[in-house]
Amino acid sequence: MEETVTAGQLRERGNTLFQAGDHGAALAAYTRALSLCQAGPERAVLHRNRAACYLKLEDYAKAEADASKAIEADGRDMKALFRRSQALQKLGRLDQAVSDLQRCVSLEPKNKAFQEALRALGSSMHEKMKTMSCTDSKVEQMFQILLDPQEKDVDKKQKAAQNLIVLAREEAGAEKIFQSDGVQLLTQLLDTAKADLMLAALRTLVGLCSGHRSRSMAILTELGSSRLSAVLGVEHEQVSLAACNLLHVMFDSLKEGMQKDFRGKEDAVVLDSSKEQKVLIKDLLELLPLEGASAHGRDNALNLLIKVVPRKSPKDINNSMSLWVIDQGLKKILEVGSTVCGTPGSLPVTENSRMSASVLLSKLYDDLKCDAERENFHHLCEDYVRSWFEGQELAGKLRAIQTVSCLLQGPSEAGNRVLELEGIMDCILSLCASVCEAHQLVAVEALIHAADKAKRASFITANGVSLLKEIYKHSEKDSIRIRALVGLCKLGSAGGTDFSMKQFAEGSTEKLAKQCRKWLCNEAIDAGTRRWAVEGLAYLTFDADVKEEFVEDKAAMQAMFQLTKDKPDFVKRRVRKLLTAGVVSALACVVKSENPALTNACRELISRVFLALVAETEDRGSVVAQGGGKALIPLSLEGTEVGQTKAAQALAKITITSNPEMAFPGERIYEVVRPLVSLLHLQRSGLENFEGLMALTNLAGISERLRQKILKERAVPMIEGYMFEEHELIRLAATECMCNMAMSKEVQELFLDEGSDRLKLMVLYSGEEDEKLRRAASGTLAMLTALHPPICKRIPQVTVHWLEILQALLLSPSAELQHRGAVVVMNMMAAAREVAELLIASEMLEILTVLAKDRDKPRVAQAAQESLERAVQYGLIQPHPGQQ
Repeated sequence: MEETVTAGQLRERGNTLFQAGDHGAALAAYTRALSLCQAGPERAVLHRNRAACYLKLEDYAKAEADASKAIEADGRDMKALFRRSQALQKLGRLDQAVSDLQRCVSLEPKNKAFQEALRALGSSMHEKMKTMSCTDSKVEQMFQILLDPQEKDVDKKQKAAQNLIVLAREEAGAEKIFQSDGVQLLTQLLDTAKADLMLAALRTLVGLCSGHRSRSMAILTELGSSRLSAVLGVEHEQVSLAACNLLHVMFDSLKEGMQKDFRGKEDAVVLDSSKEQKVLIKDLLELLPLEGASAHGRDNALNLLIKVVPRKSPKDINNSMSLWVIDQGLKKILEVGSTVCGTPGSLPVTENSRMSASVLLSKLYDDLKCDAERENFHHLCEDYVRSWFEGQELAGKLRAIQTVSCLLQGPSEAGNRVLELEGIMDCILSLCASVCEAHQLVAVEALIHAADKAKRASFITANGVSLLKEIYKHSEKDSIRIRALVGLCKLGSAGGTDFSMKQFAEGSTEKLAKQCRKWLCNEAIDAGTRRWAVEGLAYLTFDADVKEEFVEDKAAMQAMFQLTKDKPDFVKRRVRKLLTAGVVSALACVVKSENPALTNACRELISRVFLALVAETEDRGSVVAQGGGKALIPLSLEGTEVGQTKAAQALAKITITSNPEMAFPGERIYEVVRPLVSLLHLQRSGLENFEGLMALTNLAGISERLRQKILKERAVPMIEGYMFEEHELIRLAATECMCNMAMSKEVQELFLDEGSDRLKLMVLYSGEEDEKLRRAASGTLAMLTALHPPICKRIPQVTVHWLEILQALLLSPSAELQHRGAVVVMNMMAAAREVAELLIASEMLEILTVLAKDRDKPRVAQAAQESLERAVQYGLIQPHPGQQ
């Protein structure tokens, strides 16, 4: 029998678990104790303890709810009041948090923790109010600049647009824009029909709608779904992509409402949004057959439908949206799938449009749950094909055959059903012999897709192999010949290793493969056509002999790999398009969500994408503006080791070239330190080490608090280790980093440690041939000698070459090195008389005398003059005639 436990025992167990850091288990113990406890005071304590667990687990809404229950039982419970104030602060309800803290202070006026928390919160509120009042005028000013037809300064308008987009990504800024009649003003920007202003409006609207259902519904009501779908269909590709991104964000917000921090408030005021979703989907479906819509707009509509219509999980039993789309829009989707390019009245499509239609049809078909639903799908497809095939001229029959191809590439069961309709297969075979290239192309592609199914292969072999051979041998068009060859490859592989199903003679597949390899290696042929050869080989390599020959053909293997690679310019262009389309915002939303699909492997992939996005310096500002910096921090702290490293490297790249205080505002900048320090570990690559050091150098130069954070992460020994690195760039980066870290008292003391060579190394590096390294090391010496005078006395003791190195700095042709050397000497002269004696007894006196008169280098002359004046004060030299 299970041992009986009391509520008191469970509470003690929870306390022990909490102190051990197992907050989840502690929460479970307190929850179980609550189920056994009836006494009011005891329950209040358990609620208070649960609030502490929820705070640790960052579930602030539940922490606030439990603390409130404890306060209801005892209004003087200071722990519950304090915990509720912490939760309210995290939830952004600062005024209520202040009220709780004031209550704590009134109950225990001498408690310094309460006083400090109240003071800090007061400062936060003051900053927030200041920001909000400043934001009001900024919003108004930005809209004035953007909507002013007389404003001709392009840079000014671009900056205003970027500021507006960034502002909309923060909840406070988004709400301020929304409350300031921003939607109407953004509508005016959309109506200008100017691409740059439309992009600014659409990207700002994305910020307003992200994670906020009520705002999304209000904006949808104001703009109208038909206006948004019209923008989606415009010719300007970037505007269409931005509209697609906005619609996707709207769908997500309408489906799932607010993110968890705001969900309670939103769910209380927002009704079911399925009606709005259907209106948006209906307009997307209407766009598909619209002749005036652009080709990429049509693609964007299809891709959006793929994302938002089918169920995300089979566990969701409601597939009503897919059924509704099939009823309302299946024929509209088939209009895209049946388009024959180049024929009169054909819709504008891209090379991807028909494949996107096939994918959408496949998703819809897979979302069906029973035979009756699938039978309805089949009937609709068959009716559509018949409408184009029966009693129609050649143009109609081509549309019907193109529809068959589309279905065979998507829901193949539906494709097979329409392929069996009377006259379809005969028509395909007869059109393969057409003298018209466009007609022949449609028929050959349909034949190839039909040949994918083994049960059709024998029929096609009997009726079509000889025809395909004729086409391959005699067609003058490469595009036709290669497709015919691929058809033969598919038929040659029919049956796989089942020899009873083989239709071709022994050795035929090897001949086909040889021809495919020949096409593949012919660089005079365009890449698209050569990829068809790869598809043919994909089928033929089921044969072991073909596979072996292909592996041995180095030229063919190399040609295939070359087809998969892209030139750097193409990659850059794709990255820019992704950035323009809002990929960073999409990835940031994925990272922020609590979706179970966000596995560690998924996190690693997202980190890799971010690292690719920040590869170019000029793209990093855009990544930060879209929320990439914020998203990278959690990616760098959890997940696979590779994923964390990639995210940390992306953070480093941003930190190196951006102002860290702008890229990571507020407390976020301190969260960046740990990931950057992780790049210094020895198992990391040299590039990762270098970029980590460069980024930490930037951070260390900002504030003492950041330097303390770097010290706390135990980075200084690793930085110091890299100062001995053979790679000159890593050694230089480590020295520059140490230079900035030397502004901290703790680091200065390290240079005086007995038995340490830190100071000696810095002095010796000041005499190296590498000018950049000399500059970093001498800069560190100048800082150390200024901030920590005891170091001045130690320098003559660390190396016999100290005087020679200082003299070389003063005589350097570089004004910067001369100045740093002069500052070191000036600080040493001021530190102690005995050090000054050593300096003046050497040739240093003559050098300083000359430098003090150099009017071309005033900073160097000033430092040299001060050194001479100190020597006079010590009585080591006589004052110059006329000098007081």
